[in-house]
Amino acid sequence: MDKEYFEIEPIKPFSESLIWQLNRDFYQERGLAAWSENIVPHHMTSNSMVGKTYAELIFSFLKDLASKGKVTDTVYILELGAGHGRLAFHILKHLENLTRSINTETPPYCYVLSDIVEDNLTFFRQHPQFQTYLENGLLDTTYFDATKSKELFLRHAQKKISPKGLNQPLLIIANYFFDSIPTDLFLIRDKMISTCSVTLQSTEDPTEMRAEKLISKIKLNYFKEPINPPFYVDPLINEILEDYKTLVFDTYLFFPKKSLNCLANLKELSTEGMMLLSMDKGFHDIHDLDKKDEPEIIAHGSFSFWVNFHAISSFCEKQGGKALFPSFSNFHLDIGCLLFLADSETFVQTDAAYQQFVNNFGPDDFNTIKRLAYANVSKLKIKDLIALVRLSAYDSTIFIKLLPRIRQVSGAITFNERRRLEQTLHQVWAMYFSINESFDLAYEIGGVFYDLGFYEAALNQYEYSINLFGQKVDIYYNKILCYYQLRKDPLFLKTLDEAKLAFPNNEMLAKLDKLDMTSS
Repeated sequence: MDKEYFEIEPIKPFSESLIWQLNRDFYQERGLAAWSENIVPHHMTSNSMVGKTYAELIFSFLKDLASKGKVTDTVYILELGAGHGRLAFHILKHLENLTRSINTETPPYCYVLSDIVEDNLTFFRQHPQFQTYLENGLLDTTYFDATKSKELFLRHAQKKISPKGLNQPLLIIANYFFDSIPTDLFLIRDKMISTCSVTLQSTEDPTEMRAEKLISKIKLNYFKEPINPPFYVDPLINEILEDYKTLVFDTYLFFPKKSLNCLANLKELSTEGMMLLSMDKGFHDIHDLDKKDEPEIIAHGSFSFWVNFHAISSFCEKQGGKALFPSFSNFHLDIGCLLFLADSETFVQTDAAYQQFVNNFGPDDFNTIKRLAYANVSKLKIKDLIALVRLSAYDSTIFIKLLPRIRQVSGAITFNERRRLEQTLHQVWAMYFSINESFDLAYEIGGVFYDLGFYEAALNQYEYSINLFGQKVDIYYNKILCYYQLRKDPLFLKTLDEAKLAFPNNEMLAKLDKLDMTSS
């Protein structure tokens, strides 16, 4: 018997399909939980190493502007679809370190977090780790819809940025962004272009289904129809599409018309052009775009498709700009730096930074090393583990993955290894940004500090844990042991009394009465 399918939507052009609205609905319904509950993958594009890479590129861009005497007006760094805010925190931390390290004057900057989900924007404004940046004018927030918005309103500064309102280039960050914006789809075969439409069906009755479940049940059916050029009104965008008739021979091709419109609208905000930094699963080499089959939805709560970075690159270069992509194929994610600038060739420090921090060795390479390390973690020694955490720019997620092995090997380490691990723990915590996950990193770091004999540092971490997760009997227990080791008898007794009051008849706490406070 044939499987029964339920119709969700009749035939529609691919970019106008209901699937795109379902994606928006998912993020509206889930908010921050999309990332804090690990529904949507985000670590590969939002880790500390990516933040450091982008900070190096931004810093070099600021130095290029300074070399041109453009040091007065603020450079706005707009992150599209910021979601959880973790990438912004990493970039700000690393950029702060870089700008502190030199005496050269660079233009002021302001990082702007944008999103379409109001709850996410509220989360940014209220986050304790963002308050200093907000107060110092280094951070702001704005609502931005890639398919509609043509101006920005900075909510903290209460400032509107309208077309031609900026005298410095606008700097755009778009990670895991273009993969979920409505895109056109074409079939190119024998130098003929056909447009693709879809119908949506579900393997289950879609009535009353929330977006997340419906996305996981969707089946796409494709319909092709040859087109007569010009397909688009915009001659530049139409020219990019027409080029593919001779560039590829038999493929389904995503064409990011709405993404290009979004970039055009953003470019209009400045009299000086813009720079785009983007990291996503996608392709910039033309040979990677050929022989693509009918696309399937990649569902992870929401869904995404691969990004046609080749088209975005063409859009930049046909306007006289410069597109920097790796000189080789990537294994995991593509990273592009696109200079939509009339004098793009003169941004030599930005170009040099891209070659060093992306092309020579970058986040895509680190992802390969990371997977190798995870597969062989049981063989790693403390020096290996510390080196990996340092190479990750002290990324907290990497540290959490390696933590069980760190605990295993930290019981028998040298004095120098112990001191290096202490330094590493402090740096990991400094680079941690809370997005309301259930994992209590502060508590776990505190435990490692205790095992190493750094009791004051452990106490500090337990306080951080209390601030994030509230008081727990385990924290009382560990704090009391720290006071015992430090011979702080009054605090030992005071904290033990508080713990017994908060958790009466607890067996763990009862054991502490037996500790000999007179021993040396």
